[in-house]
Amino acid sequence: QVQLVESGGGLVQAGGSLSLSCLASGRTFRGYTTAWFRQAPGKEREFVAVIRRNTGTTLYADSVKGRFTISRDNAKNTVYLQMNSLKPEDTAVYYCASNSQGMTTAASVYDYWGQGTQVTVSS
Repeated sequence: QVQLVESGGGLVQAGGSLSLSCLASGRTFRGYTTAWFRQAPGKEREFVAVIRRNTGTTLYADSVKGRFTISRDNAKNTVYLQMNSLKPEDTAVYYCASNSQGMTTAASVYDYWGQGTQVTVSS
């Protein structure tokens, strides 16, 4: 089992920045992949960014490319999401998730999920 705990959400004005953290504990798989997803009220959960643990390879959704940066500190079992130039449409609950199968944007592949952290961007 892997436990994931997100932190760092909050309220910010448009154009501002926030940094989210995802701490993993429990059994960790060598080479597992961690991603961030988000879900706004009334909308489906959508992929945001993903990073492979052993290579650091990243992939971003087009809507956040150039504004968000995903990174990881393997020694701390933590994945980060730095969010800059935030827009009101970035408002959502942000979840981190992990899987041992590889890089994918499909939420159904991810085995473990955190509880989510709210990000609200005011206009």
